[in-house]
Amino acid sequence: MEKKAFKLGLVPKLIIAIIVGILIGQFLPEGFCRFVVTLSGLFSTFLKFVIPLMILAYVTMGIADLSQGAGKLLLITVALAYGSTLIAGSCSYLVSSGLFPSFMSEGALDQIAATAGVSVESYFSISITPVLDTLSAVVLAFILGLCLSVMRGKEIGNTLYEAVKDFSSIIDKVLHTAIIPLLPLYICGTFVDMTKSGKTFAILSILWKVFLVVIIMHLICILIQFIIAGTVSKKNPFTLIKNQIPGYTTALGTQSSAATIPVNLQCAAADGVSEQIRNFVVPLCANIHMAGSMITITACATAVCLMNQLPISLGTVIPFIMTLGIAMVASPGAPGGSIMTALPFLYMVFGAVAGDPEGPICAIMVALYITQDSFGTACNVSGDNAIGVIVDTIYKKFISKTA
Repeated sequence: MEKKAFKLGLVPKLIIAIIVGILIGQFLPEGFCRFVVTLSGLFSTFLKFVIPLMILAYVTMGIADLSQGAGKLLLITVALAYGSTLIAGSCSYLVSSGLFPSFMSEGALDQIAATAGVSVESYFSISITPVLDTLSAVVLAFILGLCLSVMRGKEIGNTLYEAVKDFSSIIDKVLHTAIIPLLPLYICGTFVDMTKSGKTFAILSILWKVFLVVIIMHLICILIQFIIAGTVSKKNPFTLIKNQIPGYTTALGTQSSAATIPVNLQCAAADGVSEQIRNFVVPLCANIHMAGSMITITACATAVCLMNQLPISLGTVIPFIMTLGIAMVASPGAPGGSIMTALPFLYMVFGAVAGDPEGPICAIMVALYITQDSFGTACNVSGDNAIGVIVDTIYKKFISKTA
């Protein structure tokens, strides 16, 4: 009997990439680190070009295949994603304001600031302008998907639907032959950069308690989301969490919700989410569901305020969270995208002077956030699949039967 060839799974590859990235950044010369970062950067550029096309293909087909109740499902998904983001941010402030004062030190400010803006420079880069930006891709996908769902076979034929379907197959081929196999290289380069520039160890050594509290909040958020999803769908929440491990690990390395879409789709399939629902919900929520990022941003903003004796209250945080819940829709395409989107709105918490996007306080905020961004992103994508399970259950139990 012929033996099956051993094949290393995605999760072990990602773990190995993280370890190798840290070792390279810690022990190898800068020239080699720049080489790895250059390769990772080239892949990142290609990835940013593909992401809007992936969103357009998957979200359009996901909505178009929902011949019944597409508008209702879109409204339900957006409401769940936005509500989850608001609740996560509010709870993050309540926990942070209660715990952080007991272990924050003013001396941490200068040490964290030293890592702001420090990174390994690549040898060269290639600029590839995406055909669409992320937000434009989402809006166009909504328009095409909803119109195809309502009009196909009634007011128009199947020509456009078949064209989008073929386009979706092309994108799927690109993902499985290029994007997913090269993700470990991308992750390795990310950790080489973070380790060589000192970001990771600087934050961990100075504010490890803040870091730990934020990670615990992320994990609790994931647990609660899957308990709710499991209760609604009558599935074992711990099985759902186990199925999410590849998506969580991928997001941990890429620091990009959008980059994790192909792996997260596989996780949704393992959860038993129907193909048309997962192709609709996962790419959509990758762009609108920011619970993990909101937890991190709110906690970091609270920490920075406490270090600088800036006033902060729930009354100032809530409008900030509500604004970011909408503004961050365009942010998931790149590592650190959420905090860069949040910069123009930090004045709502820090005040007009301290909240200057070019000032030192905001620079510290960016440095503090970036090092924890991967965990927030992993929380985001995990919650995406929890929402997917809920939406799939609602569709199967109510919409598909009554429409």
